[in-house]
Amino acid sequence: MDFVKYHGAGNDFIIIDNRNDNYFPKKNVKQKRIRELCHRRFGIGADGLIELKSSTEADFKMLYYNSDGSEGTMCGNGGRCIAAFAWQHMVAGKNMSFEASDGIHKANILNTENNITSVDLQLGSVSKIKIENEYIVIDTGSPHYIAFVENIESLDVYNEGRKIRYDERFMPAGVNVNFVQSFKDHLFVRTFERGVENETLSCGTGVTAAAIAAFLKGIKFEKAQYPVKTKGGELSVRFNTVGKNLKFENVWLTGEAVKVFEGVVLTKRS
Repeated sequence: MDFVKYHGAGNDFIIIDNRNDNYFPKKNVKQKRIRELCHRRFGIGADGLIELKSSTEADFKMLYYNSDGSEGTMCGNGGRCIAAFAWQHMVAGKNMSFEASDGIHKANILNTENNITSVDLQLGSVSKIKIENEYIVIDTGSPHYIAFVENIESLDVYNEGRKIRYDERFMPAGVNVNFVQSFKDHLFVRTFERGVENETLSCGTGVTAAAIAAFLKGIKFEKAQYPVKTKGGELSVRFNTVGKNLKFENVWLTGEAVKVFEGVVLTKRS
């Protein structure tokens, strides 16, 4: 199996071109195989795996799987990485569209140098928002719990995030958990991701949800853009508000997608 590994702000993915259905011929072994490939000791190692498939609606289709092998919802960093992959492998032009679990997305290649590609990704409109006293839940293609905190660097994201991820209020599907601290010129976000079941170095849809939550709390920066720092790198989010600020359109996530390495996995046919 030919593969390429990318990361977006430290959120890393195995990407394979499976338009010819050469890989994962048996669905009953697919989850186990993806789990093996994403394992950081016995496999390639990644937060998730992305299949590039053919589409009749767009340039290609993105299928995203969590590192536990489960089929995931929309992944913002993964979307930027597969856009870079599609451009570099001549699957699509610089201005492209692709199909994902939540609909059609646009992506634009801003520039590329060596293995680093800057990608502007349009996410879907956001209107599923629940505001509580201590947190906000926002669906940006994946459901995200947002809590604003202080001293984010010292926060026990794994244990605190895991408790919320499995809280009965959000079951059976669970929720991604984001802790956000606002600084003078940026937000800092740390995320516990379901499916990975751990803190990841960044989460694209989580960063986007955090920016929208910041807007709802009256936090604003210059140029109507939200600079966001994560443990894995820097991203930016911009959007337009509609109505009474509870619907957001033209939601864009911008940042670098980095090609880490490529290779071949030798496997038995299954």
